[in-house]
Amino acid sequence: MNSGKPLKIPRHPMPEQAPEDRARNFQEVPHGYPEETAIAEAKRCLRCKKPRCVAGCPVNIDIPGFITLVQEGRFLEAAWKVKEQNALPAVCGRVCPQEEQCEKECVLAVKGESVAIGRLERFVADYERNSGEFKQPDLPPATGKRVAVVGAGPAGLTVAGDLIRLGHAVTIFEALHEPGGVLIYGIPEFRLPKQIVWTEINFLKQLGAELYLDYVVGRNCTIKELLSEAGYDAVFVGTGAGLPSFMNIPGENLIGVFSANEYLTRANLMKAYRFPEYDTPPIRRRRVAVIGGGNVAMDAARIALRLGGDVTVVYRRAREQMPAREEEVHHAEQEGVNFKLLNNPLRIIGDDKHRVTGMECIRMELGEPDASGRQRPVPVEGSEFIMPIDTVVVAIGNKPNPLVPQTTPDLNISRWGTIEVDEDTMATSMPGVYAAGDIVSGAATVILAMGQGKTAARSIDQYIRSGKNHPPDSDQKGS
Repeated sequence: MNSGKPLKIPRHPMPEQAPEDRARNFQEVPHGYPEETAIAEAKRCLRCKKPRCVAGCPVNIDIPGFITLVQEGRFLEAAWKVKEQNALPAVCGRVCPQEEQCEKECVLAVKGESVAIGRLERFVADYERNSGEFKQPDLPPATGKRVAVVGAGPAGLTVAGDLIRLGHAVTIFEALHEPGGVLIYGIPEFRLPKQIVWTEINFLKQLGAELYLDYVVGRNCTIKELLSEAGYDAVFVGTGAGLPSFMNIPGENLIGVFSANEYLTRANLMKAYRFPEYDTPPIRRRRVAVIGGGNVAMDAARIALRLGGDVTVVYRRAREQMPAREEEVHHAEQEGVNFKLLNNPLRIIGDDKHRVTGMECIRMELGEPDASGRQRPVPVEGSEFIMPIDTVVVAIGNKPNPLVPQTTPDLNISRWGTIEVDEDTMATSMPGVYAAGDIVSGAATVILAMGQGKTAARSIDQYIRSGKNHPPDSDQKGS
């Protein structure tokens, strides 16, 4: 290790827009580290002989290696080091929960604050993009093998990039009119500028990925047809979890009730926040209730706030039980989002034109722990009250997209609607078909989907070279 001096250097904060300014625009909230700050933060790294941070990264980035390059001011080389394992570093540096993964394992976190690994990853990725000096990897000779990737989200893009680097031809089929999956339709511009996503997707296209948009596998063709009639050697399924969940309470069919999926898709992919420049039906409202306590709820609430609404997040548990990242909750509070914690909706109320006018809620208190280990919220008898609102955004989770499972009877499906896989290989019950991301795990993180995608890519490579489904080499497991 280095000397103990890095322990005494405080973690460097990220410069960001003032809350009163950013609450009125859709520009990115954090500005990112300047060069001097990035170097200073990198010097906090102890360069451990056995770096636990790498084991905490789902895609096994050489974290000490790229941070050492940042210390030395070799920013481009640091970016290229990250991209050896991560095809989407500018994305992951912004939206991945590093505090629960690599940074949680940092030795400095034992007695203080970890190295800001995510912020440094973002810094080097942005430096490369702004410099325009992208390094094209040396590709091996073409194998003549062809792989179809269904879904251009984080898992699919990762699989595509890894397979191209192994010499295989890749075709990506995306149902929407833009690639990126949740990176494009789900995460707001102020958290993840879309230009960044497009840059990283364009890099994959330059490597040779073929991309078909507005192509719905399960409608335009089936998985079986991709293997038989289209002649692909293997198929990867990364169709995500885009089916919204609802509360099943009275009034959910009223005008002004949105699933978070619809609300975020209108705002992000269809640019409803720029109405009438874009003719997407507007979603601007005066009094908005967002139901839920996760990152999706925070995204919806912060969008509604920027559209001029008086926004309240309604969550049936306590603050410390919210699954959203602390940073996202903190930003929402700073910007002026209200929180009604320990409250649960009972019904949504409408007028004679079937438009939302209010929501009846009941106050909750915490009881005994449930299966998740969290204290179960219990209704407080007689505590019902009415919230006057004109919009409800339901952000209580998503279920896997059902189209591919429904049109592929040879796939084994769990009772939750996810595709069952061998977790060592991501192989499904159908020979030559692999799956990863939210269609396998349910709604989870970007980096988890990418880690599973890397495992799937290695397994697909072995399968199409040998014709056999078997686990990746033992020294490659765990990515």
